[in-house]
Amino acid sequence: MSTLFLAVVLMAPAAWARDPGPPSSPGPPAPDGPVPAMGRLWPVGRRPAVLRGWSPPATPYGPGHRGVDLGAADGAAVRAVAPGRVLFAGRVAGRGVVSVALTGTGDPPLRTTYEPVSPSVREGDVVGAGAVLGTVEGARAGAHCGTACVHWGLLRGRTYLNPLALLPPWLLNGGPSRLLSVAGVPLPT
Repeated sequence: MSTLFLAVVLMAPAAWARDPGPPSSPGPPAPDGPVPAMGRLWPVGRRPAVLRGWSPPATPYGPGHRGVDLGAADGAAVRAVAPGRVLFAGRVAGRGVVSVALTGTGDPPLRTTYEPVSPSVREGDVVGAGAVLGTVEGARAGAHCGTACVHWGLLRGRTYLNPLALLPPWLLNGGPSRLLSVAGVPLPT
């Protein structure tokens, strides 16, 4: 008798990462459809701690958190999660910011933002998934989170969305596929 092996992906529910929630800033609503899980890696590290999660405000100018804060060491590389074109790389209110328009995500395109980052890219640069955009700014890294972190945001037009929706379940949950024995299950004939 043969034993059938089944590939099972171990993962926790990730539906919360797909819900963009209500619009969190004024402007036209986001086009219909989910955010594509096109990310190929985390912006920092292999699986950084999410120090503060996505918390969309109830109203466009209400309190909330329009992105996620990821734990990161001072000077750590900050990488593009998906391919695109750098829209902005510079300083805003004294902090380094990089914004990337993601390739193939419609009109207006999805944009990711990363801060505080000392940019190593310039406006107009084309970047691939995993390209280094800059490094975590040491002087400003703890100002937002109380410890070193990167604030990672996602927008379409002027509407903020949950950036974790860009990551496929295997990246969100960190578990590789496992082969498990399924005893007593006959092979198909």
